[in-house]
Amino acid sequence: MRWRPRSTASSADPMSAAVSSSASGWPRRRSKLLPAALWPLILLTPAIVSLASVSFYPIVNGFYLSFTNTSLITQEQEFTGFSNFLRLWSDAQFWNAWWHTMWFTFASTVLETVIGLGMALILCEAFKGRGLVRAAMLVPWAMPTVVTSKMFGWLFDGQHGIINYILLHAGLIDQNVNWYGSPDTAMTTIIIADVWKTTPFMALLLLTGLQTVPTSLLEAARMDGAKAWTTFWHIRLPLLMPTLLIAGLFRALDAFRVFDLVYVLTGGGPADSTETLSTLSYKVLFSTLEFGYGSAVSTAMFVTELAIAVAFCLYLMRQIRRAR
Repeated sequence: MRWRPRSTASSADPMSAAVSSSASGWPRRRSKLLPAALWPLILLTPAIVSLASVSFYPIVNGFYLSFTNTSLITQEQEFTGFSNFLRLWSDAQFWNAWWHTMWFTFASTVLETVIGLGMALILCEAFKGRGLVRAAMLVPWAMPTVVTSKMFGWLFDGQHGIINYILLHAGLIDQNVNWYGSPDTAMTTIIIADVWKTTPFMALLLLTGLQTVPTSLLEAARMDGAKAWTTFWHIRLPLLMPTLLIAGLFRALDAFRVFDLVYVLTGGGPADSTETLSTLSYKVLFSTLEFGYGSAVSTAMFVTELAIAVAFCLYLMRQIRRAR
């Protein structure tokens, strides 16, 4: 008759049996005290509280202030309803800043997407030194925006800027151009500076999307005799469309909030030709100290940005349904 070892939880070893019973019973007692579905929410509570304290509360408070006439100059604070928004509707300065912000968002997003897509297509191909080129490409994006503003301020200086020097010697202009000091060219200068800085970010996102395209499809198209443009238009672009739209959404929302580039380079001038909603709300809030009206400007800015996000999301969902 073969010998068999006793179980560690047998009656001969009461200590082991008690430990085993306690260990196996603890999860059951815990599940009775608190449902298992609530544990993820409990673990996320510190992060939710921290995020709400720095994001949710300021949004709600700013929305409330937009319905008041709060001012640090008059020391008044009373609920005035929609009076700030009625004033906003008839404020020509607000609409001027709104149109400038929309134009900057549209122009910079389109240019950065197109140029970034071209850069991503180049970097997606294998060539010698590709890693070095990818690293160098991120330098403009890594630079602080204030540094970029100062640099372009020197480059486009109306008297001693290198841009005027190059264009004069190339025969493209016959006299110096006051790039960011003229209402006709100031916004264009700001858009050029933003495109130079942020295009690498778009290229990085689109390069990631291009690398997810199955190589088997590209090889099959190449074997069928498809040219590079046909392969891009019928294979790469349709598969890249969700990434393209998401990258465009991120960039549009970020461009709509532009502040530091405009504030450092032109301050909203000359003659309010580069005034944006961010610079306008800053001036109203901290120069005139009209917290109620300044909050109304910020609320209008938030609503417009929300509308842009909803439009992008609806179009993205339609493209995903069509792909399916």
